[in-house]
Amino acid sequence: MPVEAAVAAGTMEITVSKFELLRELTATQGVVERKTTIPILSNYLFEAAGDRLSLTATDLDLSLRTSCSAKVKKDGSCTIPARKLHDYVKLLPDADITIKLLDNHWVSIRCGRSNTKMVGMAKSNFPSLPVFPTSGAITIPAQVLRGLIARTGFAISNEESRYTLNGALMLLKPESITMVATDGHRLAHCERAGEKFEGVSGEMKTLVPKKAMDELKSLLDSTDAETIEFAKDESTLFFRIGSRLLTSRQLTGQFPNFEAVLPKDNSKVIALNADELHAAILRVAQFADERSRAVRMRLEKGEVKLSASSTEAGESEDSLEAPYNGDPLTIGFNAAYLVEFLKAAGTSEVRLELKDPQSAGQLRPAEGDDYKYRYIVMPMRI
Repeated sequence: MPVEAAVAAGTMEITVSKFELLRELTATQGVVERKTTIPILSNYLFEAAGDRLSLTATDLDLSLRTSCSAKVKKDGSCTIPARKLHDYVKLLPDADITIKLLDNHWVSIRCGRSNTKMVGMAKSNFPSLPVFPTSGAITIPAQVLRGLIARTGFAISNEESRYTLNGALMLLKPESITMVATDGHRLAHCERAGEKFEGVSGEMKTLVPKKAMDELKSLLDSTDAETIEFAKDESTLFFRIGSRLLTSRQLTGQFPNFEAVLPKDNSKVIALNADELHAAILRVAQFADERSRAVRMRLEKGEVKLSASSTEAGESEDSLEAPYNGDPLTIGFNAAYLVEFLKAAGTSEVRLELKDPQSAGQLRPAEGDDYKYRYIVMPMRI
C-alpha cells in the first residue's frame, strides 16, 4: 500500500450526538443484511465531510442512505458492523460520541468514560450505489403515499414463487395516484384523485417490491416531510424522504390484469358497523379450522350471521343487525383477510357487496373518504 493511501485511509474523525446518530441507525436497521453471506453487507458505510455524517446500508436489493449533523474534524470514510454498532450506541449515555478511524479498518468509539474499538472492513468492498436521476423526479405528498401503502401493503403475496405478486403496482396519472396489491386470493385497490403530478403524462406504472413498501411505510411514519420525491431509471426505484434516500431494485415482469377481477354486478349491498363486524369475526374465528381460517357469513332478513366450526375447537356463531331484505345467501371467507381490511379501512361503517356464493365479495368504506378504496376477496368453499 503506498504511503499516501495509508495516510488517507486513516483520516476520518468526527463527533456526533448520540440522539442523532441513534435515530439514523434505527431508521436503517430494516435494510441491513441479516444473513451474512456477503460480510460487507452487514456493515454501514460511514462518510464524513463538511458538517455531515452520511450513513449507508444495503442488502443489494434495497439501500438506504441517510445523514445527520456532525462535527467533522477530519473528512473520511469507514465501514462498521451495523447490528453491533446499533446495539452498542443504544447503551451509551446521552452524550457526544467521537468516532475515529484507526489502522487496519478498526474504528474507535468514545463516549463519556466508555471506549470501544470495533473491527471494520475495507471501504472498497462496499457496493457502489445508484445515484438519484438528475431529471424526471415526481413529487408525491408524503401522507397520500402513506395512506395508499397502509390500505394495500398487507395484501402483497409472501410466496417467493409468485414473483410479480411480491410487490404492489403504483399507477401515476396526471391527476391521480393508485396502488394495487394482490396475492391471488384477495386484492386491495386504492385510488387517490384530485392530486396534481407534474411531469406525468398518460399512465406511469411501477412495481414496488414488498420489502421497499415495508421500508417506505416506516420512513413515512417517522417523517415530518410533506412531500417525497420519486424517480426511477432502468433498474432502480428512488424515494427521497427528507434527508433519507431509499433505493430499490425494480421488480420485472407483468402485474396481473387486475381490472378483470374488479366485480361489476355485486347487487347485494349491506352496510355494517366496522367495529362490531371486526369483533364478531375475531370471536368466531377462534373456532375456525386452523388451516383454512374459514368463516361462514349468512345474510338473512335484517341480520348477518357469522359462524365457524372445527372438529378440534368446536363451533361459534355471532350475529349483527343489518339492513338487508334480499334472498338469503351463505358465503365463506378467510377470517384473516376480512380482519386486515377492517383494520386498514379506518371508517366506522363498511359496505359488503356480494353477488352469489361463488363470486368474489367486495368491501369498501361506507362513508366517502379521500381515497377510493375497494377490497376484493375470493370466497371459500365451506
